[in-house]
Amino acid sequence: MSDANFTLDVPGIPAGGTIPERHVYDDWGCTGDNVSPALEWKDAPKGTKSFVVTVYDPDAPTGSGFWHWVVFDIPAHVTRIPEDAGNQGGIPDGAVQGRTDWGAPGYGGPVPPPGDAPHRYVFTVHALGVESLGLDDQASAAMVGFMTHQNSLGSATFEAFYAR
Repeated sequence: MSDANFTLDVPGIPAGGTIPERHVYDDWGCTGDNVSPALEWKDAPKGTKSFVVTVYDPDAPTGSGFWHWVVFDIPAHVTRIPEDAGNQGGIPDGAVQGRTDWGAPGYGGPVPPPGDAPHRYVFTVHALGVESLGLDDQASAAMVGFMTHQNSLGSATFEAFYAR
């Protein structure tokens, strides 16, 4: 469910543009800095009690996409996550980073296969009607997604691309 007033911005990345190398993974043939981007959102739906942030690559050749970042239980008063929070412990107090498809909590940047068409990276902030999902940092992205959709009041997305 989307709300036209609820918006997400990723400073330093143009909407529909290319993700800079600083946010790209540093392995699997990529040499980025793996710095999680800053995120800012506004005009969340009335009744929001917490937020979930995800970064997802629907074009990954896995049959199910690839989850690059999952942060949940973000308190309702928070409207931004600073750059590099996914690696430096800078997520808001009370928030939890869930397990991504990299196999552990934290941010893991883009790393599409060489020669693929540009992959889409979908940044989403979900507004929830509950303060907590009741999960810990070992929760899978799929479980966080299930609980998120059960409690969603709305979401805002931002899309950017990366290829090599």
